[in-house]
Amino acid sequence: MTQRGDQRPPLALVHGWGLGNAVWEPLLPELARCWQVHLADLPGYRGIADDGADFDTTARTLMEALPDPITLCGWSLGGMLALRAALLAAERVRALVLVGTTASFITRSGWNEAQAPTLVDDFADGVRRQPEQTLQRFVALLNRGDEKARTLTRQQIGHLRQDVQPSLAALARGLNWLRQVDLRPLAPAVGAPCLLIHGANDPLNPLTAARQLANMMPHAQLEVFAGAGHAPFHHDGERFCRVLARFGDDLAR
Repeated sequence: MTQRGDQRPPLALVHGWGLGNAVWEPLLPELARCWQVHLADLPGYRGIADDGADFDTTARTLMEALPDPITLCGWSLGGMLALRAALLAAERVRALVLVGTTASFITRSGWNEAQAPTLVDDFADGVRRQPEQTLQRFVALLNRGDEKARTLTRQQIGHLRQDVQPSLAALARGLNWLRQVDLRPLAPAVGAPCLLIHGANDPLNPLTAARQLANMMPHAQLEVFAGAGHAPFHHDGERFCRVLARFGDDLAR
């Protein structure tokens, strides 16, 4: 709850595919020094009812439980939802922070800095057959190339085990979104200030994709974490919190 007279601006954290809001918990004490932090659970995660909604409806619903105006900070698929929400509810979004985010997860015509559709198909098959093992394999993949890969993989598997496992329907639908959603035509219309935070060694959404996304948006800046993979906020949590605090200060000027 926000206390009366609290001058900290509201910040919503939106998790990505497969891993729920437990991923943010190590950062919460430091983030709370500068922000009123709100954790946005996607449908089907943490035991929340899975409404079966499509991508745009989920982006709209995301905004309904959040203060106005809000700074949206989304990781990976959560960043794609945050970007869409910034267009569907532009008057309510003060700013965007996109972490490890891309305009299109899979390769398309004119967009080669992405994953082959077969990767999504492989994970979809794994979710149907062995969901727990598939999520652990995903954690190992997202840390590939990170200088702290072994430590981060162990920590994130711990997050998986302490959180309620997402529903199979939510996992499958999230993979469908990663296969289908292409935000390239929409990104130039984002009017809110945007900070992109990206790992230099991101194995899922390459740094070149983040640079292209930043160039698409009129008010975007890119912060690169050297040596980091797909989760720069775990690679260097202290720096991540400092960068967000500085971004918040800039917004207040």
